[in-house]
Amino acid sequence: MLRLYKKIYLTIVVSLIAVVFIASVAWRIGWSNSSFERGVQVMAEFISMSLPSKDAPESEQQEAIRRFADRLDSDLTLYDADGRVIASSGNVIAGPRYGSGWVKDPGGAAWAFRLPDGRAVSVRPPWRHRAPLGGFLIFLGVIALVVGLCAYPVVRGLTRRLERLQVGVETLGAGDLSARVDIKGRDEIARLATSFNRAATRIEELVGAHRLLLANASHELRTPLSRIRLGIELMQKSDDLARRADLQRDVAELDDLIDEILLTSRLDAAPQLQLEEIDLLALAAEEASRYRDCEVSGESVTVNGDARLLRRLVRNLLDNAERYGRPPTVVEVKQVDRNAVLTVSDAGNGIPQTEWERVFAPFHRLDSTSRGAGLGLALVRQIARAHGGDISVVAHPNAASAFRAVLPIL
Repeated sequence: MLRLYKKIYLTIVVSLIAVVFIASVAWRIGWSNSSFERGVQVMAEFISMSLPSKDAPESEQQEAIRRFADRLDSDLTLYDADGRVIASSGNVIAGPRYGSGWVKDPGGAAWAFRLPDGRAVSVRPPWRHRAPLGGFLIFLGVIALVVGLCAYPVVRGLTRRLERLQVGVETLGAGDLSARVDIKGRDEIARLATSFNRAATRIEELVGAHRLLLANASHELRTPLSRIRLGIELMQKSDDLARRADLQRDVAELDDLIDEILLTSRLDAAPQLQLEEIDLLALAAEEASRYRDCEVSGESVTVNGDARLLRRLVRNLLDNAERYGRPPTVVEVKQVDRNAVLTVSDAGNGIPQTEWERVFAPFHRLDSTSRGAGLGLALVRQIARAHGGDISVVAHPNAASAFRAVLPIL
């Protein structure tokens, strides 16, 4: 199989050969009607009118041919009606076989014509040592050679970048997720390489996130399972209502963890959202009614979103405030430009600024002794981004820090 650069280069070379061939054919076909040919015909008529008659002495005819040859800077040969050379200037030129027209001669192309008295004259133009077509072919050949030499480094440079991109794709396909390609230039290939690097980075991030999810999930699942196993063993020895309640709480915690892991995986797969018009203030107020010391204020703002996921977003923020903050929890909804802004704050110590971004990483917890798997805020960010928005930790005038979710409105 030919390499790509060879195919491109071969295409250029074949195209040049085709151009040379077509130009040669056009030159040959159009030569008989060229302006030069008409000039030669006029010259032939002039010679026929100026030559001495056929009965004049051959020396006189020889002198006339010589004068014409000097004036025209051409080789001339005069034949009698029987094809015998009467006079010649320069090398003898082949005579006409039939009528007037181009004749082949070892010295180069020539024009021969018949005179009314039966004699014939052969004329070789000033390029008497080279045929017109041959010179034209040499000229086209030189052009083809120059174009071919100039095209090779361009074609090779183009295809070399494609080959590097191919190697990168094959390396990524073989399992090396760190494979990237160098970006050179500003053309389509450079944009393709940029897209490949962006896609490879995204794939690496997703695979890394799933690996982290699996690694942390196995650890997080082990803790409530161990408590459940211990609780079952203790219940076999005594019917303790307190232990039964702890066991039920552990089962609920395990169920929540599994639900969060499954939801995280679905959001990573970019699912189709069940979109509908939602009053974000009403939804926040409904979720806040499930919590103690939770205040909701703001204005009614309608967003286009998935109600189930947006409820989960608000619920996770309120759960986070209840677990790690101090009451009261304040929820504020307002419209800023073309966005709905949901802010959740509490009276706790807030989040250190160095942790403002890290708190959204899966399984990240500020306090290793605190309950929870560390997936709640990661889910909140996934949900916000799935709706075309985002969430961040910001400074707040009435609290140490606050969570602010920004969602596009209708």
